[in-house]
Amino acid sequence: MTTATDLQQLAEQAGRDLEDASALEILKWAAETFGPRFCVTSSMEDAVVAHLASRAFPGVDVVFLDTGYHFPETIGTRDAVAEVMDVNVLTLTPRQTVAEQDAEYGPKLHDRNPDLCCALRKVRPLEEGLAAYDAWATGLRRDESPTRAGTPVVGWDPKRQKVKISPIARWTQADVDAYVTEHGVLTNPLLMDGYASVGCAPCTRRVLEGEDARAGRWAGSNKTECGLHG
Repeated sequence: MTTATDLQQLAEQAGRDLEDASALEILKWAAETFGPRFCVTSSMEDAVVAHLASRAFPGVDVVFLDTGYHFPETIGTRDAVAEVMDVNVLTLTPRQTVAEQDAEYGPKLHDRNPDLCCALRKVRPLEEGLAAYDAWATGLRRDESPTRAGTPVVGWDPKRQKVKISPIARWTQADVDAYVTEHGVLTNPLLMDGYASVGCAPCTRRVLEGEDARAGRWAGSNKTECGLHG
């Protein structure tokens, strides 16, 4: 029986051993180590990590959180990924519909208490959805924002007691763009329309020249993360 302590030690050692490994090598390690107890999470901003994972682990589970607030383009990207990639897309939904949440908490909770809205519509569904896995992969990159600068390629997620894998942590936006071009990877159309980071529609705006990629998320507030990664 693998304990949380075992997994944490494994994650910390792998983080050191794989720091200079390629993204594909990191994902192959994950596939060999965890098998079906490993999944990829994707916001469907782009499908780079899903595409990489499909090469390392054909048929890998790709977990998508449908918050009920997504842009139509994001849902379309999810559907296209499910159609054309060798992955198994799993859609998680919150316990309440938007209408049910509005009835309990009042409309536009995202404007009044975005932390609670994210907790209800992102954090809790992900925690429930990850119950079947020992390890999950994300598309976090160190260059996205100061809050992500220390992201390990393999680390320990103490909140969920899981191994957290960020295979493209060392990549730059130029690396992502090059991979997308080389492999014809699906990307969210909004990335071509001034959005550098795509989240829920009410809390996402286009970025201005010189802003970091996360500046368009929860603009005008001190909030920088939804709670999934911090």
